[in-house]
Amino acid sequence: MSASDLPSELWARVLELGAASSALGFRDLCALAIASRRLRRLSLDSALWSALLSRDFPSQSQPFASSSQQQLHPKSIYKTKFERHKVRMAEARRRVVFEAEGRVLACRRRLVQLEESMRAEGEKMKAAAEELDNLERVRRASVALHVWQPQVVRGRQKQLVQQCTVPVDSRLSDVNMELKVCKQQIGTYKNIYNKEKHKLNEYEEALKRAIYHPLQNIWLANLSCDHFCLKVADSHKAKFLDVFAPTCCYARH
Repeated sequence: MSASDLPSELWARVLELGAASSALGFRDLCALAIASRRLRRLSLDSALWSALLSRDFPSQSQPFASSSQQQLHPKSIYKTKFERHKVRMAEARRRVVFEAEGRVLACRRRLVQLEESMRAEGEKMKAAAEELDNLERVRRASVALHVWQPQVVRGRQKQLVQQCTVPVDSRLSDVNMELKVCKQQIGTYKNIYNKEKHKLNEYEEALKRAIYHPLQNIWLANLSCDHFCLKVADSHKAKFLDVFAPTCCYARH
């Protein structure tokens, strides 16, 4: 005995048990509706869609519906609620994407600021190193003035010492301390930069996960197949679109 030989009463009981036990969903009912005329008639049973409404939207179920809703088929009510749910989910997804993009942009701004700070500290360290080199030459020239030197060399060294308007020893100590501070500051910036770089990688991965939509990607990948399906006979296409349209809307959620 094939499935088509089963009586309608048994099929109705199977669908009822499936809807009650969560084994049967709205996609299944829409898919069964295109299998045969009998299954289409059975899948439109109000009790089935009422059970799906109570199961899938328990918080939105109202024991006393308005007169306009009472006149609607439960399937139509289900579709309306599902469309609203889909809009809410899309808005929630957009908020998640927006927050993820905000974290990525903020992290990138911090990295740019850290790069500028390290560059500024590098320039300060370079200037301090040049000053330290000049002070070392002045100090050596000052020491050399106390020993005999040829007059030409002695004159150059004396001129070099006279050009220095600050005490060499104290200034050497200050510049050495400034170099140490610059190196420590650059090291601190590098540590923070590496941590922020690691955060940026995590935020970018989270953004990719938030943007990724597997059903949408599959739909885009199968455009050629969809185009082929649209070339079926007009009568078959009309029947397919009439029955399967709700399923397509739900499946692309």
